[in-house]
Amino acid sequence: MQTDIRTPAPWTPPRQDVELVEAGTRWDAVRAPAPIGERVLELLGSATGAVIADYAHMYWLIAPGSARCWQRIRQVHVLGAGSPAITYIGVPPVTYTRGPRLHWHVPVGPDRYLTDAARLREALVRAAIAELGPSEDGVVR
Repeated sequence: MQTDIRTPAPWTPPRQDVELVEAGTRWDAVRAPAPIGERVLELLGSATGAVIADYAHMYWLIAPGSARCWQRIRQVHVLGAGSPAITYIGVPPVTYTRGPRLHWHVPVGPDRYLTDAARLREALVRAAIAELGPSEDGVVR
């Protein structure tokens, strides 16, 4: 299922403080280290949806279950639907737009929500190879 980044969010971020939201219900989250994340943002450009960032990671919101068949990408983790464990993601208020604390690197809003999972995966693979080099066996792992 593809979801346009302009699809209105069926939920809203908290108003005053960070809240823990269960991944896999409204969206899954894809976590990548900040150096890979910065490259992904360059590659996706305006095609990115909302992105949460903290000191060392970035989290893209994608449609639940849309990454179930992904082959593993080094240092990238899909959190939510299909995971054996329940995972909660810290979601900042929309007013938190600067780090280093948990903040919206790309704010969620009426015109920006989920990132297309296929586009995100392609950008993550390219960014991981650029940052980490090819793996010894040639697989993205």
